[in-house]
Amino acid sequence: MSTLSAPAVRRPHRDDWLIAVFGLAAGCLSIALGLYNDTTTGRESGALLLLPLAVMAVAEVLRRCGQPWALVLGAAALAADIALGSLLATVIMFSDLVYAAVLYGSRRLRRVVWVGSWLFTLGVAVGTMAYFRDSQALLFGVFAAAVTFTPAWTGLMMRTHRERAEAERLRAEQTALLAEMDRREAVTAERARMARELHDMVANNLSAIAIHSTAALSLDDPVTSREALGVIRENSVQGLAEMRHLIGLLRDTGGDAEPAAAPTLEGVEALVGQARTNGLTATLADERPAGLRLPPPVELAAYRIVQESLTNALKHAGPGTVAVWLGREAGALAVRVTSPLERPESGGPRAPGSGAGLVGMRERVALLGGEFAAGPDGDRRWRVAATLPVDEGTQP
Repeated sequence: MSTLSAPAVRRPHRDDWLIAVFGLAAGCLSIALGLYNDTTTGRESGALLLLPLAVMAVAEVLRRCGQPWALVLGAAALAADIALGSLLATVIMFSDLVYAAVLYGSRRLRRVVWVGSWLFTLGVAVGTMAYFRDSQALLFGVFAAAVTFTPAWTGLMMRTHRERAEAERLRAEQTALLAEMDRREAVTAERARMARELHDMVANNLSAIAIHSTAALSLDDPVTSREALGVIRENSVQGLAEMRHLIGLLRDTGGDAEPAAAPTLEGVEALVGQARTNGLTATLADERPAGLRLPPPVELAAYRIVQESLTNALKHAGPGTVAVWLGREAGALAVRVTSPLERPESGGPRAPGSGAGLVGMRERVALLGGEFAAGPDGDRRWRVAATLPVDEGTQP
């Protein structure tokens, strides 16, 4: 397909029909009144001027949807009109065709018409000056500029303005789309963060409640039942306090602050003590360097990993010791939790789980750019290992 073709084929616009009808009527009126650009030739031609006038009107109908052929048809009609005496209406309609060719035509047609109008105006001015050798011949150049250069320049300005406006509109749409995508990603990330916090806050206490309530129901021993009810009450109160803390932060800040930023590694010893209360045999080895300062997100992630690992051990671990170790490896905080694997004959976990705990731990470590692994270690023990990078500026 030729690159001179218009960008798209459309039906003639209503305004183009009105322009053509108005131009045709104005030309007919000029003939009736004897208003010709070249009076002598025009009177001799008479009604013959209607032919180029009608052709120019047809070109005007196609000014928006038929470029560049509308301009070619108009140029032929203008040549015939000038030869027959010329009508002002025909000349004005041709100048409008030049304007429309630059405004509505293809990019290549725009360049051709723009350069052609320059060359035509310059050629007419220089040619008439050389032929007549009279300064008044410059009027022919002015006429040529009015018919070709001026409408081409006007169309170029209008097209540039429209293209800039369209580019700004597209840029605004893209910006709005990116903003909406960022908003959705932020909402998704916030929902995932809240889900992790809720799971880690509640799962440990509810698991202990489920295990001890099962024990109280299965054993007909008042002492054991009383101890189980005490543990149930303690975990219920603690879980309720944590839920109130989270809800209060969400109401006060709208979720902008870190809901669970309060827990630090100083509370790991309390976690291990609570695990012992819930029936686990647990040990803690804290080998972190003295004075090591950690960013709050790192401490929070490490705390939640230990908490979730102890919760999983409470639900799944077999008889034996659950070991928690904190230390430093290659400039990073290392967290290790090992627990005995559950025996096949134990009948399954002591409390139901959704599997979200391991997913949440892995997500926490990934957000900090660390490494996480969980699984059996070959010695019939389940091992959770996390390495959390620590910025150099936070180290002693």
